Amino acid sequence: MSDPTPVIDDLREESEELDALVARLSPEEWRLATPAPGWTIAHQIAHLAWTDRAALVAVTDEEGFGALVEQALAAPDRYVDDGAEEGARREPAELLAAWREGRNALDKALRASPPGARFPWYGPPMAAASMATARLMETWAHGLDVADTLGVTRPPTDRLRHIARIGVRARDFAHAAHGLTPPAEQFRVELTGPGGELWTYGPEDAPQRVTGPALDFCLLATQRAHRADLALTTEGPDADRWLDIAQAFAGPPGAGRPPRGEGQ
Repeated sequence: MSDPTPVIDDLREESEELDALVARLSPEEWRLATPAPGWTIAHQIAHLAWTDRAALVAVTDEEGFGALVEQALAAPDRYVDDGAEEGARREPAELLAAWREGRNALDKALRASPPGARFPWYGPPMAAASMATARLMETWAHGLDVADTLGVTRPPTDRLRHIARIGVRARDFAHAAHGLTPPAEQFRVELTGPGGELWTYGPEDAPQRVTGPALDFCLLATQRAHRADLALTTEGPDADRWLDIAQAFAGPPGAGRPPRGEGQ
């Protein structure tokens, strides 16, 4: 992934698809509650706008991003929610315009970044392609919350390939986030893409394996569905434990979603 252009292009498409979904909403619909506790549709878009801005600072102003990290460390349990809450208080048209402005600025900054550059983040430093992948992952995940709220089905696309890849690569980070020692051996991951193609990661002869639909793996890694509701299978105790803690995002582990039907 030395050339970040393809994933930056896919990030733009993912963002535009979500933009088309929210641009037509009434002010009342922006206040609808989403599956994320305490978050409305406005909170979802505000979070994307907030994180796009943070990514833009990381790409263009390393010292400035250090100040953002200090703010996060000062309030680790509230930092993300506070950012979403502040943005959600804006008028929908103003919030939408801010999201568009921020993501377009990030798009240009990523495309202009020098080859091989790495940028600080709340997790490990990222290259331009990885930064765009992380933004695509979040845009897709929060877009799912919006779509679920509106009763809209968004068919999976080949853009999931980027999210699956970052989910696999984040295996050791997910263990560290839970205070666990990552397994020493690599796993084999075989995922079936939306078009029926097979996406593979890790040694073909690895004894520990994860298999299933790419969509289900992405739902798990972004914590948009409970493992019990997904068609993912494992071979080996370490691979099985990984699916209980998998996360593709930086930061502390999330609470995840309850099994389908629980609490209803």
